[in-house]
Amino acid sequence: MGVLDMFRLDGKVAVVTGASSGLGVAFARGLAEAGADLVLAARRVDQLEKTKRMVEEIGRRAVVVRADVARPGDATGIVEAGLAEFGKVDILINNAGIASAVPATRETPDQFRNVMEVNVNGSYWVAQACGRVMQPGSVIINIASVLGLTTAGLPQAAYTSSKAAVIGLTRDLAQQWTGRKGIRVTAVAPGFFESEMTQSYPPGYVERTLERVPSGRFGHPEELAATIVFLASEAGGYITGSTLPVDGGITIT
Repeated sequence: MGVLDMFRLDGKVAVVTGASSGLGVAFARGLAEAGADLVLAARRVDQLEKTKRMVEEIGRRAVVVRADVARPGDATGIVEAGLAEFGKVDILINNAGIASAVPATRETPDQFRNVMEVNVNGSYWVAQACGRVMQPGSVIINIASVLGLTTAGLPQAAYTSSKAAVIGLTRDLAQQWTGRKGIRVTAVAPGFFESEMTQSYPPGYVERTLERVPSGRFGHPEELAATIVFLASEAGGYITGSTLPVDGGITIT
């Protein structure tokens, strides 16, 4: 196998949660371009249908699943849909997540719990459901954040706690499953990429943040999608348990 061939995902089936918008769409596109068929999950089915059409235009197959990953039954339903349509699940991109920016003295228990339910519990429920059916050689990629490693000037106790927890979850699942089940588990920690989330930042925040980024710019979604393809493919076959920052260098400042 040549080096470039190692990046191909032909014959693989990938689950992408949070595939209705933003980076989830970019991940679906990148995986499809690399040859994978897709199980697309999110709460907004109308947006998922757009992602499905994009995947089909690339020449791959896709199935849409309406799911709230914070519900264990929905997480199981995602995997069941993949098995029903394709007979297997090889790759999971645990992308579904929400954010908040509430000062710690004013954040309510429900606000904090809501972020943790989706970002931490939801990631676990979907990984658990996939881990029960995945065969050796499969891959789970959790989407963490640089805010699990550093701070960025907004009051985000719930979000940063959740993403730090995702990094810990990644290490433990890799320890449990890589040797025993042959499932690699990794994470990426994106920096600042244009998405629905960035559009809600307060005035001036983006400009102040970019001063901390050695690359001096936001990341392009395609750059993160390419990282996902690398980790999901044989090219990343000796990587497990690690969290890879894709952040333009913000974690070194």
